[in-house]
Amino acid sequence: MADETEPDGGVPAPRKRKERGSLSRGYGRSEERNRAVRESLTPLAEGERPTVVTLGAIVSMLVAVSALVAYALGAKADGHRPEFVQVLAPALLFGIMAWGMWMARYWAVLGFQIILLFILFSAFFGITTNASTVGEFLGTGSILVIAGLFFFFMVKAMARIQMPTREPRD
Repeated sequence: MADETEPDGGVPAPRKRKERGSLSRGYGRSEERNRAVRESLTPLAEGERPTVVTLGAIVSMLVAVSALVAYALGAKADGHRPEFVQVLAPALLFGIMAWGMWMARYWAVLGFQIILLFILFSAFFGITTNASTVGEFLGTGSILVIAGLFFFFMVKAMARIQMPTREPRD
């Protein structure tokens, strides 16, 4: 692609910028879509919890309990028995997160999504660099699909949890 030059054969002419109107129009359309989606959401009723958040709470509690049970049964990691604190810290983290999601707390769902992101990145890295058998590929791929679906469906649930209750104006 050749640059346009001045008639005297010197410096290239500056490129024309897109007009700001086209950028603001694109932003305006995007903001209109966002507003429409926000208006279509209904706030959670008292005591209501989205299904995906309930499933996340159950998974978190299962992880917490399984870590403590495995330690109690003498499980080893890399041939060594871990210190109790190395088991207790993640078990507490997942237990607190399970309670928070059971109570439909935004911070707990956000924490669970952060852990899902770590799982997604790790699984993607594993499938692209370390999967050498069909079983490894299918196992890691299923982790990617399950974690990805959890993450996707939790986004809308988080929006509903975060929504303020709308009270009619006087």
